[in-house]
Amino acid sequence: MAIKMKGFIILLVSLNIYILCYYFFHFPSSKHQFLFPSSKHQFLDDTITIRAEEDTRSEAIANKNDQLRASFDGKPWPDLPSYMPWQGDPMARAGSCEAYFGNGFNRPFRLVANASAASRKVSVFSDGKLGSFSCAYSETLETSICEARRMVMYPDKIQMSQGGEDIESVLGRDEMTELPSYSEGAFQIEAPPSYKGRVVSPELLDQIMPQGAVHTHTMRSLLQNLVAVPSADFFCSQWIEEPTLIVTRFEYANLFHTYTDWYSAYVTSRVAGLSKRPRLVFVDGHSKSPMDQAWEALYTSVTYAKNFSGPVCFRHALLTPLGYETALFKGLTESIPCRGCSAIELKQKPDDSRTARLNEFGEMFRASFGLLSGESENFKPSSVHNVLFMRREDYLAHPRHGGKVESRLKNEEEVLDALQKWAPSLLKCKVNIVNGLFAHMSMIDQVRDVQAASVIVSAHGAALTHSIAARPGTVVLEIISSYYRRPHFALISQWKGLEYHAINLEGSVARCPEVIKVLGGIMKSLGC
Repeated sequence: MAIKMKGFIILLVSLNIYILCYYFFHFPSSKHQFLFPSSKHQFLDDTITIRAEEDTRSEAIANKNDQLRASFDGKPWPDLPSYMPWQGDPMARAGSCEAYFGNGFNRPFRLVANASAASRKVSVFSDGKLGSFSCAYSETLETSICEARRMVMYPDKIQMSQGGEDIESVLGRDEMTELPSYSEGAFQIEAPPSYKGRVVSPELLDQIMPQGAVHTHTMRSLLQNLVAVPSADFFCSQWIEEPTLIVTRFEYANLFHTYTDWYSAYVTSRVAGLSKRPRLVFVDGHSKSPMDQAWEALYTSVTYAKNFSGPVCFRHALLTPLGYETALFKGLTESIPCRGCSAIELKQKPDDSRTARLNEFGEMFRASFGLLSGESENFKPSSVHNVLFMRREDYLAHPRHGGKVESRLKNEEEVLDALQKWAPSLLKCKVNIVNGLFAHMSMIDQVRDVQAASVIVSAHGAALTHSIAARPGTVVLEIISSYYRRPHFALISQWKGLEYHAINLEGSVARCPEVIKVLGGIMKSLGC
């Protein structure tokens, strides 16, 4: 009996050794396999061929999928003077500028694996015809970008308003009804029976998507209700073949907060290594806003989740971090001592305390409106300068807005009038004082005025976030009421590498001679 037991133990140990050897031979360096492409690792790219199901319809399905993929006419990425590769090696150090503003998503979590990519052997499946779900975590931003293959969304399991309505038709609607509330299975991944059930455990959720300071964290809720289902229970009324960003917006009618969403979506697309600009699905029920023009310019298409009439399947989807989890927002409460510079400077002298990412995104923003053609990184001296004076105007921003904005500079009209009378006195150059009535301008006209400006002057307000889209060499002058001393635009100028000046008021009334004195010094530095 003892001999038999000894033989059994030897057999068991031998079998375990064989399994371990087989695993490491077939899955080398599995703990270092990253979610997204890098110079050494190639993840499932956005042109992957999905293996057809092995049934009587498989060939027809495969041919249809190939035709759809071949006909995809996604918007190409524009050539950007400040573009730098997003899949660097070595990976960005935690707390570095690249980790804050670029690709610091380097801690992988592979939750549901798939063997459909011949270039990758990290898998627990053998057939390669099912879905996958993975996340890449950023220690610096304390959030993740998550990637799904063969994922279905059930709009009827997401409780929220329709979205995309005219503001006037939904006046007074409560904000919480516009934010998604998920039932279990609102999103599902096609997987083998062994994965059936919730994909993300509560313990793992805290590692992938910490609650942080976000009171209503809709992406956490999405992950909590994400389930894996077998093929027999995986239904679609339609397929979206192209890479698609899943985005939920907060404070969607505020330009500063919308810039955080725009930036997060851009970072997600670049970190994922998408070859073209993706489609975008809003999983929220917000009404229309002037910001919609930029979403449509930036991405291949924009659709609201509730626009789909039945379960919609995504061949390749990416969950975009909330705008609250970007460096643009986090910098308001934590120190991010990065300084902006040109990509040329960084290429010549790498320095993880500097970044060109905001310059890159500013160029992307302008290029999306066709305003970047032939642009050079270098600011060229000129004898003609536009001084853009941004105004705060009354307008209906969202269903809960009364149409009136609170003045941050009570004598704004007086200051503008004084500047317009002063400008002709400058003899060395021509200075145009541009009246920036942005609330009643299209987004492309706003961006055009920002791009043409040598100096941007404004009271503290969200419109100053447009300095992200300003050219290198633009100077920012912020007039700050004592009631609104916040660091938003000083920080954006710092991170973008723009010269910044502030006039701090006692109250909300500016002294015109003081504004003229400060602006006069700026114009002198520009050669006037």
